[in-house]
Amino acid sequence: MENILKINEQDNVAVALKDLPQGMTVNVDGRQITVNANIPSGHKVALVPMTKGTDVIKYGFPIGHLEDHVDVGDWVHTENTKTNLEGVQEYHYEPKFAANPFEDENRTFKGFKRSDGRVGIRNELWIVPTVGCVNGIAEQIIKIFQSEVGDIAPFDNIQVLKHNYGCSQLGDDHLNTRTILGNAVKHPNAGGVLVLGLGCENNSVTEFEASLGDYDRERIKFLTSQDVSDEIEEGVKCLHDIYQAAKDDHREDVPLSELKVGLKCGGSDGFSGITANPLLGRLSDYLVAQGGTTVLTEVPEMFGAEKLLMERAVNEEVFHKTVDLINDFKQYFLTHDQPIYENPSPGNKDGGITTLEDKSLGCTQKAGTSVVTDVLKYGERLQTKGLNLLSSPGNDLVASTALGAAGCQIVLFTTGRGTPFGSFVPTMKISTNTPLYEKKKHWIDFNAGRLLEGSQPDDVLKDFRDYIIRVASGELVNNEKNDFREIAIFKSGVTL
Repeated sequence: MENILKINEQDNVAVALKDLPQGMTVNVDGRQITVNANIPSGHKVALVPMTKGTDVIKYGFPIGHLEDHVDVGDWVHTENTKTNLEGVQEYHYEPKFAANPFEDENRTFKGFKRSDGRVGIRNELWIVPTVGCVNGIAEQIIKIFQSEVGDIAPFDNIQVLKHNYGCSQLGDDHLNTRTILGNAVKHPNAGGVLVLGLGCENNSVTEFEASLGDYDRERIKFLTSQDVSDEIEEGVKCLHDIYQAAKDDHREDVPLSELKVGLKCGGSDGFSGITANPLLGRLSDYLVAQGGTTVLTEVPEMFGAEKLLMERAVNEEVFHKTVDLINDFKQYFLTHDQPIYENPSPGNKDGGITTLEDKSLGCTQKAGTSVVTDVLKYGERLQTKGLNLLSSPGNDLVASTALGAAGCQIVLFTTGRGTPFGSFVPTMKISTNTPLYEKKKHWIDFNAGRLLEGSQPDDVLKDFRDYIIRVASGELVNNEKNDFREIAIFKSGVTL
């Protein structure tokens, strides 16, 4: 393993691949450079002397400017580097498309075909509360149902999609709650759903049912707790009815074109843009070549790299939707009197990320090089195959929930710091570095740190692709093994 990496030939900094003690000599482009400070793994080293105001170049693009002079071998980080970003910008459509390096291999996975033509990679039984007041009732219903049936097959799992909303909400917050929960009810990973209400909430069961449109009445049942004498008994009966409707469910071969994958990162570090995120980018291009669908979200972590996505918009309509995606989210910050560029997080900085541009240029590599075929607002469901963009904040659980609600059957989540959480769809963790993988094997599902240790990118991609197909065919990831499953709904307004 090398000591240091220069990512792009235009860069004036390199990334430490391991802790570099002060006085150590490293080789970059055939030159010997002496390190002038103790530089942690994942952090940046100056390759040339630079004066105050000079742009710091990483990934071939500016990630900010220097506020002090630095010499060759100096540590370049938050103490001497600041963002170049400010305000809301204007953009122009200047398309630049790259050829997809992959071909359709006619691969398949074993999934569950639903009556509406969609495909699930899990067959789960869910209770979806319309309001947080009935979360406890839902848990009791499941407990009794499981005691009565014993083996829950053909279901893989039973869970309550617990949340604390559904009442005392107005406007967009009320709509967001109803929309996200409605999308979950009709998600293809659900083989059956009981929608459980209280009876006095503003997210009423009657209006909620009407908002769903057409649905499978054998698989989706509704219960209002205040309307019956024993809501637990009635709920258990509903689950038994769903169970009977699902008794013949089985996996069968379906093409990879039916796979819809969410792309997310969190707890990023200085290796995220070198290992795990580029791996997801290549996987995204591969799936798009198979006719599949990938979705990039967390809009605030596109700031500073948004033009690279805009120039890949398939047409002017999608370009303008991308512009609105970016500027609407900036306006959201301004409306709340908050700075647009209050990022990266403390954990990101500890891991070597210095500015939002640094973070965004690494983050957007998850989208590979494919054409952007559509842009979704928060709560919208996928309509177009290929690479999509989705409006959502960077918060891990909110964004992962939004990806699932958009129709993604699985979320691929890269991390350099580690995180155990899972959303209501399988949430696969990909580590940016091997030490994290070795330390947290009960969290991390796949190690992209191999890319720093001599493994060939094509070999790692092949292993990753095959693993994802196995997971899509039923192999559990760690959040499922640990039973860490949650949802979070975006909130921006008042609570009554």
